[in-house]
Amino acid sequence: MTLSLGIDFGTSGARAIAIDSAGAVKVQLQRKYPNSENPNWIEIWKQTLFSLIQRIPRDIRDQIGAIAIDGTSATALLCDRQGVPIVSPLFYNDSRGKSVLSTLKAIAPSDHPVISATSTLAKLLWWCEGDPDQIPQNAHFLMHQADWLGYLLHNQLGVSDYHNALKLGYDVGDFTYPDWLIDLELSRLLPKVIEPGCPIAPVQASVADQLDLPKDCQICAGTTDSIAAFLASGAHRPGEAVTSLGSTLVLKLLSETRVDNSEYGIYSHRLGDLWLVGGASNSGGAVLRQFFDDAEIKSLSAQIQVGQACPLNYYPLVSSGERFPINDPNLSPRLDPRPPADADFLYGILDGIARIEATGYKLLQTLGATPLTRVYTAGGGAKNDTWTAIRRIYLQTPVVTSRQTEAAYGSALLALKSIQ
Repeated sequence: MTLSLGIDFGTSGARAIAIDSAGAVKVQLQRKYPNSENPNWIEIWKQTLFSLIQRIPRDIRDQIGAIAIDGTSATALLCDRQGVPIVSPLFYNDSRGKSVLSTLKAIAPSDHPVISATSTLAKLLWWCEGDPDQIPQNAHFLMHQADWLGYLLHNQLGVSDYHNALKLGYDVGDFTYPDWLIDLELSRLLPKVIEPGCPIAPVQASVADQLDLPKDCQICAGTTDSIAAFLASGAHRPGEAVTSLGSTLVLKLLSETRVDNSEYGIYSHRLGDLWLVGGASNSGGAVLRQFFDDAEIKSLSAQIQVGQACPLNYYPLVSSGERFPINDPNLSPRLDPRPPADADFLYGILDGIARIEATGYKLLQTLGATPLTRVYTAGGGAKNDTWTAIRRIYLQTPVVTSRQTEAAYGSALLALKSIQ
């Protein structure tokens, strides 16, 4: 039996899942990052990666034929020609790139997803002090988090996947970097881009010995954490979607047509021959946390009569501002009037978020995405049956819980393709 291993590097720790050819989980492990006022993330990532693999039972490790790693989108670093980081990594939500947005807007097309303070290209331009000709000394490779972690295993520098590379400016439609990017001096730092899950190289011999991995174990190109979570859900046909009900509301719809719309923050990732069209609302579970804890939500949800129309017209937000499915930076939260009964107030919030979700999917379809046929649900909200029932009314389509919710499982599926 040959197994595949997926490793997910998230915001608070990492998880590893090994699966067999049928997708059955053989082992699942996790490790939290240590708390530190001044964390050395390079060392923490390396220790976490090696520790997770070493904790896998030896009889499982002996059967691992492929490994794929996912990381947080737009988390990146610069390395020298030996692969040694020369800067501290900048994380997915680091917005210091806002200082170079004017330069970025002059370089990239107006509707491109790189035009964001947190994009990988904004971070690279910030490292260049806002001048694409001012390459930092000793810099030879721009690497995403997943790229660098994979490099520690296969020892091949300058290789990335087209999911991570989207926010670097890679054209996933033509499988190349666009001319406006190639013409810049900083383009010499850009990695070679291949398909996620494609084998890069076998694990280097010294690492195979250190970690007791088979010497023919293939290390594959990775992906981002959000796409790995989508792959884990079970959605795979055009029209199937995943709604993540976390602190915010994130929609991802598998489409035969590519949809990009900067006005609403919508962009598409390539997924084989299909497109993963996504949008994110500022509404979501964070609004619920302002008013209720988990126990209260569970208790009050049981009191809601879903068959009765909700008389409230809420637009639940933590603070002013929305991008999708309404583009209004000044949109104020609408949570009034508050009824006397807490169960009615909760009903209004759940109903409001459900309407936002349905409006979001309608917008994606209006812009050209494949019509919605089924919604898989991930995140904490997936456990609330009352909320699911409300959402079914608005979506008018089957709503089911994702088969797997761990991004590491999705990465394991990516690796599995390389050995089947």
